[in-house]
Amino acid sequence: MMPYKNEFGLDFDLGFNLNDYPYLKDKSWHNDVSPSFYFSIGPQYYVLWVDHADPTEREDSNSRYLIQEAINEGDEIHPEVYSSSGDIIFESELLVNLNQFLISLANTHGRTVS
Repeated sequence: MMPYKNEFGLDFDLGFNLNDYPYLKDKSWHNDVSPSFYFSIGPQYYVLWVDHADPTEREDSNSRYLIQEAINEGDEIHPEVYSSSGDIIFESELLVNLNQFLISLANTHGRTVS
């Protein structure tokens, strides 16, 4: 079972099929306010936070989808990706905006998302 389902419940709705985003690695933890997934473009790491669809169920006032720059304090084999001090570079309620941003981010760096 995926960590986000263990931590946030079997019925937590991401708003998308995680299988459509094979580069997202689940790093959800019960001490966090919402599920989180990391990915990288070249050497830069990012964390995608996915909050409840219903804003009244959110602990913070952030948008449903939020991306922060992150760092990997581990290595490629044993990653330890943290976003605690990373800048928020994207926020939106809409999945279509998230998809457009991810494509744009990859194109800007001339790399693929991994």
